Amino acid sequence: MKILVIHGPNLNLLGLREVHVYGTVTLKEIDAALRKEASKHHVQLMIAQSNHEGKIVDLIGKARTSRFDGVLINPAAYTHTSVAIRDALAASGLPVVEVHLSNIYRREEFRHHSMTAPACAGQIAGFGKESYLLGLLGLVGILKNENLPKKRK
Repeated sequence: MKILVIHGPNLNLLGLREVHVYGTVTLKEIDAALRKEASKHHVQLMIAQSNHEGKIVDLIGKARTSRFDGVLINPAAYTHTSVAIRDALAASGLPVVEVHLSNIYRREEFRHHSMTAPACAGQIAGFGKESYLLGLLGLVGILKNENLPKKRK
């Protein structure tokens, strides 16, 4: 099983930026925790981070032909603005889980709407680093047909 993990804009600054919102966890620590959890389930991860919308769209667009089984994504700020990422997720035909470190529904009003969530099987928010791990477990469950259906009809 192969899963593409995508970290969106500014997540490379974790541990330094807005620690009152995101805590002190770094992206390197999140990636290490994801790899450790993935190995328990015999899952291969390819992890990427980009601050550029087009690069994220390209990664998603190549996911199916690169033989990925699913996508775990934190679109970060693009969650609230990117129709392009939403469309790429929907077009991929792959199960997708969206994750957020903070609870986007307890933050500024503009963060309460996710453009990308409707193209995803599920969304997990507000648990810090654990959001990623919970999202990974949910996606693995979907891929093993132990969870929600892969696609809504």
